[in-house]
Amino acid sequence: MQKASADAVEHRVIQTDEVANLDRYQLLTSLVVPRPIGWVSTYGKNGVLNVAPFSFFSAVAASPMLVSVSIGTRMGTPKDSLRNILDQKAFCVNIVTEVQAVHMNETSADFPPEQDEFKRVGLPIGVAANVNAPYVANCPAVLECELFRELNLGNAGSMIVGEVKAVRLDPSLEFKEDSFLVDTTVLKPVARLGGSEYTLLGDILVIPRPTGR
Repeated sequence: MQKASADAVEHRVIQTDEVANLDRYQLLTSLVVPRPIGWVSTYGKNGVLNVAPFSFFSAVAASPMLVSVSIGTRMGTPKDSLRNILDQKAFCVNIVTEVQAVHMNETSADFPPEQDEFKRVGLPIGVAANVNAPYVANCPAVLECELFRELNLGNAGSMIVGEVKAVRLDPSLEFKEDSFLVDTTVLKPVARLGGSEYTLLGDILVIPRPTGR
């Protein structure tokens, strides 16, 4: 067994199974930062529109293009977004930008399933061309997703993996030269921190990848 170096920091160690659920949530979400926000829009029963933000959201793979979103339960009951995705086999992920930040936060409220959340919050409605889902029409970037897989996480809910069938981009979002890299400084995304804190893009650190030997 290797010895710790002389300048090693004496860490405070927290055993995660010895703290309460809320404490674990606060600890995790204040350390795994910044987190992209998956603003998920779906159709519910009878075509009711639903939209809700989830910061346990990530890119998974490029070919096929896959994204994941973890959706918890509320008092042991699946959240509307999860139920809708499993019913419709489709959803859209709206990329939250500075313009949408306030409305996004409003949709995190606990609305009843029969409530049209687009109408409640005053969001413009778009209809996806490739999957059976609505999207936030003034979002500059939208991922149209088809359900690829559900991973049951027990009491923690489910991880949904969606295959991105199409990407919608506002004409203002240009690609960097000779690439499909969207200019992030034009996109102006918003990311989640811990508690009620969010962060904007801020400074960009550019570090070229090493070439190796």
